[in-house]
Amino acid sequence: MNKYPLWKYLLVLAVVVFSFVYALPNIYPPDPAVQVTGQSSGLEIDQRTLNRVLSALDEDEIAYIGEEVSEDGNSALVRLADDQDQLRAKDSIQRAMGFDFIVALNQAPTTPQWLQDIGAQPMKLGLDLRGGVHFLMEVNLEAAVAGRLEGVSSQIRTLLREAGIRYLTAPELDGRVLEVGFRSASDRSEGRDILAEQFPLMLISQSEQGEAYNLELQFSDADLFDIEERALEQNLTSLKNRVNELGVAEPLVQRQGRNRIVVELPGIQDTAEAKRIIGKTANLEFRLEYDPNSPELREEFEYLNDGAGFGSAFLEVDHIVTGEEVSDASTGFDEAGAPQVNITLSSEGGAEMHRATRNAIGRRMGVLFLEEKSETTYEEVNGELVPVVETYTDRKIISLATIQSALGVTFRITGVGSQGEASELALLLRAGAFAAPMTFVEERVIGPSLGAENIRAGVSSVQLGLLLVVLFMFAYYRVFGLVANIALGVNLLLLAAIMSMLGATLTLPGIAGIVLTLGMAVDANVLIFSRIREELKNGHPPQSAIKMGYENAFSTIVDANLTTLIVAAILYLIGSGPVQGFAVTLCIGILTSMFTAIVCSRALVNLIYGTRPQVQKIWI
Repeated sequence: MNKYPLWKYLLVLAVVVFSFVYALPNIYPPDPAVQVTGQSSGLEIDQRTLNRVLSALDEDEIAYIGEEVSEDGNSALVRLADDQDQLRAKDSIQRAMGFDFIVALNQAPTTPQWLQDIGAQPMKLGLDLRGGVHFLMEVNLEAAVAGRLEGVSSQIRTLLREAGIRYLTAPELDGRVLEVGFRSASDRSEGRDILAEQFPLMLISQSEQGEAYNLELQFSDADLFDIEERALEQNLTSLKNRVNELGVAEPLVQRQGRNRIVVELPGIQDTAEAKRIIGKTANLEFRLEYDPNSPELREEFEYLNDGAGFGSAFLEVDHIVTGEEVSDASTGFDEAGAPQVNITLSSEGGAEMHRATRNAIGRRMGVLFLEEKSETTYEEVNGELVPVVETYTDRKIISLATIQSALGVTFRITGVGSQGEASELALLLRAGAFAAPMTFVEERVIGPSLGAENIRAGVSSVQLGLLLVVLFMFAYYRVFGLVANIALGVNLLLLAAIMSMLGATLTLPGIAGIVLTLGMAVDANVLIFSRIREELKNGHPPQSAIKMGYENAFSTIVDANLTTLIVAAILYLIGSGPVQGFAVTLCIGILTSMFTAIVCSRALVNLIYGTRPQVQKIWI
């Protein structure tokens, strides 16, 4: 009556072993570490670089317990003996290495290699447990609209010039309205026909002011909302890509409200360094070389002249397309074996590139590379060296080639330097440019010591909750209470294993969810055991009471846990940050507690009583 087939016992045993193995990495805490990488991908990290790092630590008498250089030569890692040495080590290494290198706090895993080989990793820790920085950034949506209108303004000048229509005043931006003046009503009428065809979604009106016959162009409210939403989404995507691809571990980047974005970077303690990481952008502008016979404005930029030193060239102020129109970028090699970047534009960008280059065959087109950089210097204040970080935009021509034929959606950029620099350029272009500028409206640092204290408090709460539950269940239900406690232990193992495998981030509210799961896990057993007691009081024999207790309580357990699971899912969908951390552990805990309470505890009870058909009394 109370026997499982062999395959069910094997299934439960397999789950227990699986849970133990994949939860095991969590008992190996990571070592505090400092990671050194180059500002540019072309800067290789080798043993000599590592020796400079170690010399700086030795000079400042900072103890370290290990060091290594990555196999790809892109970074070096130094393991430290104490959390308190991380910030000291970072400052020491940064002073010694200069601003050509990025020095960042990190956590070096200590998980045994055999566990890593099977994909077993410890749970990720959230900002409140690991420490790090929190930023609240505000997107300037007005600038996004203005930038879009400036692009339209440039197109208007080109369209009118190609059509031979003379305008009295060039398109000027007045708030969210573009105004262009004509000498006569007939010129204005011709201009309106051309612009209405080219910009069918814009609202066009006309007015007179003195001798000027004006056209006013503006976006509708729906179009403005769409522009703002796309700008915000592009900034959000660019930030996510930038943080992910530049190697910050377990970041959180999410939208908050109408025009704000939250960025959390665990493990980072230097806000200036964090700002540099998330603010690092690369963009391209494709511009024609300045024609002396052209009325366009010009700017002078520096470029590398085929290995013969640096030269300079004048480019037109108006660009053809920018990196915002780049939909994909990859690296490759040209006919001479030199690295190149293969560019794929969006359909709109490709059409604009074709239109601009078909009439410029024989002229040269420059690819202008814009990159936000920072420089760190140290000033002595009250006898101490204080780092001073200055940011600037580096603008240079990376390619200046003659247009042989009209270009389209796909083309290539040569002269980008080393393969590493080509890969970094492609990476940053794939991540995308910001569609609108952003400002930091809030920043907060959570120190590693506070994070460690949160971990200790969280572990203590789980231990205390577990102890109280175990004592109560054993005292009240005796043998069946022992069964429930064993199932509860399996539940915790399974919860930790699943969270580790899924890469879920454990936060302080998540620990609260685990504590709540402890109570909910035994709640199902309480329902079952109470039902067994009722069946015994009704005169049923022990074996029948056990069977009916599990079967009759099943629907109640499922209904109760299902409603809680729905609420937890809603919390995850509409919540953010801490609320989501709580919801994740609660959802996983509900599923694991149902399995352990119904399947695992039943397997244990069957092993104890199922092999004894003549049981006269059970301890419950």
